[in-house]
Amino acid sequence: PKVDESKLSTNYANFCRVTGTPEELLIDFGLSAKPLGEAGDAIVVTERVVLNYFTAKRLLQALGMSVARHEQVF
Repeated sequence: PKVDESKLSTNYANFCRVTGTPEELLIDFGLSAKPLGEAGDAIVVTERVVLNYFTAKRLLQALGMSVARHEQVF
């Protein structure tokens, strides 16, 4: 299908948290000023993506394939 990216916004995240309900998966993204697990300021969560489990499974497969390709090259 055709994809319209005219309203796309790009954000950087080095933190994610996954929670869910029986119906949906919630993925929160944010920026940690100290990403190596050091104590410090609170992580600011700026984006939340809500997925049904069917879509989450497709995302899992796509991420797995992308990471595998990256590991083959690097």
